[in-house]
Amino acid sequence: MTIVKKIHHIAVVVEDFEAALGFWRDALGLELTHIEDVPKQKVQVAFLPLGESEIELVKPTDPEAGIARFLEKSGPGMHHICVGVDDIVAKLDELKEKGIRLINEAPLLGEGGRRYAFIHPKSTHGVLVELYEIPA
Repeated sequence: MTIVKKIHHIAVVVEDFEAALGFWRDALGLELTHIEDVPKQKVQVAFLPLGESEIELVKPTDPEAGIARFLEKSGPGMHHICVGVDDIVAKLDELKEKGIRLINEAPLLGEGGRRYAFIHPKSTHGVLVELYEIPA
């Protein structure tokens, strides 16, 4: 059985970084380390570390992007929780065996070679969950 190591990040969809940072950075005191363009997902992400995890503010850069459609439908707010696992392929296989509905049955390759996959909210009681491989 593979190990879920930690909450890697919580993603919050926002319309405007400066407005959102008024709370996360200015009111709570979290440090903004950097903002990254993720062209493959058509978003920008602002990273705010919190202990061993992060709050990620996600802003769409294209009105046709999935995140933009989420924002239009649901408004700003929590988008997903990401948990770090030691072996993403094994974890996806375990979940499939248990009848868990997956959005991605095989890992996707992200920025910097990181591997990730999403679990459908219908199997998680309404929460979009991302798996992120954290090498040993």
